[in-house]
Amino acid sequence: MSDFLNSNQLYPLKFTPIYQARIWGGTQMTEVLHREVSASEDPIGESWEIVDRESENSVLANGPMAGKTLHELLQHYGRELVGRRAKSIQRFPLLVKLIDAGDRLSLQVHPDEAACARIGGGAEPKTEMWYIVAARKGAQILAGLQGRATRQQLVSRLDSPEVENLLQVYPSLPGDAYFITSGTLHAIGGGNLILEIQQNSDTTYRVSDWGRVDAHGNPRELHIEKGIQSINFMNRTSPRIVGVTDHVSHNRKFDVVNSCPFFTVSDLRLTELWSDDTGSFGSFHMISAINGAVRLGKADDPARCARLEAGETALIPACFGSYVIVPEREGETTVVKTTL
Repeated sequence: MSDFLNSNQLYPLKFTPIYQARIWGGTQMTEVLHREVSASEDPIGESWEIVDRESENSVLANGPMAGKTLHELLQHYGRELVGRRAKSIQRFPLLVKLIDAGDRLSLQVHPDEAACARIGGGAEPKTEMWYIVAARKGAQILAGLQGRATRQQLVSRLDSPEVENLLQVYPSLPGDAYFITSGTLHAIGGGNLILEIQQNSDTTYRVSDWGRVDAHGNPRELHIEKGIQSINFMNRTSPRIVGVTDHVSHNRKFDVVNSCPFFTVSDLRLTELWSDDTGSFGSFHMISAINGAVRLGKADDPARCARLEAGETALIPACFGSYVIVPEREGETTVVKTTL
């Protein structure tokens, strides 16, 4: 007897967060999202919400299959889980994180496929999207090179605070998003709580850590040569996607990322029940509650439903079909929906 459900019994899948201590970590996961995070030498900076890698694998937290890993689910259900748009069913294609930045992250870049081929050594391409969940007063996003910044200027200023003058700098506002294509030089400023949707990659090249050292006086490793090789110096477009500022009185959907080969992201502003559908095995849906709790799943079957607190993400299998999202509070609830 299999301990996997039939695919027509699948439900919205929630996973146990995997917390990562970081030298720059913050406190907003606790203060804003009311999560209990374990104490560590460095503060918690990341929560890996959905991940399928050799080094880390999400463990299912809800329903009758609780305890199974995402990788086990993918191996069993294959395209019933991810859908036909996924290029491969070897690994789940995306990685979902919460970033809690108490201090500024390093100035870094992720390579594209061409840079990975040049650099080798298992480098993986990474394009990502940030959605600002919360931001303290004065928080900033640094993303992309200024129009007139040159390669020579960048290299000569990497170990100087002046490098910031070569970057596009934005005030961080909840509801804004940033589309960070591979090759974009970037840093998340302190005071940000961010939902990050990214390709399933953990390749990051730090080109500056702002002179920071750890509790033992040691600086973190830099990857300047690989980083410079990875920067797309031709791309000077703004990565910012300005969020919705007016409050809605009825359900509305706003495109955030819709022309990316790796994922599609929508911002749903909900005042009442929202009906959706994974279609005919096209793609899974990932639903992330941003500022309030929601229930989601089959309207007529409590066993195939789940509840999300603000900050939580559920994976709806590609074979699931029609489902609803029901906000639990009065007024407007923000939900981020991700598909392939």
